[in-house]
Amino acid sequence: MKAEKQDVLKRLNYIEGHVAGIRKMVEEDKYCVDVLRQTHAVRKAIEKLEQLILSGHLESCVVEGIKEGREEAVIDELLQLYNVAGNK
Repeated sequence: MKAEKQDVLKRLNYIEGHVAGIRKMVEEDKYCVDVLRQTHAVRKAIEKLEQLILSGHLESCVVEGIKEGREEAVIDELLQLYNVAGNK
């Protein structure tokens, strides 16, 4: 779990640095396509971050919730997160 947290923090630092770089590019009136390439890179980095966090959640919190008998609550929480719930 500690390694996962370190990886999450490392990715967050990367994202923060990239966003700061984008701000500087905008301030310096850099070419729009270059700025867009960087925003695309940030979106992809955030997607990877979300995958890492979700994976950790599924492997720990969800398993614990199911073992504790909270299957429906755990599943509903994930469905709400991805806007799939409410159709029961």
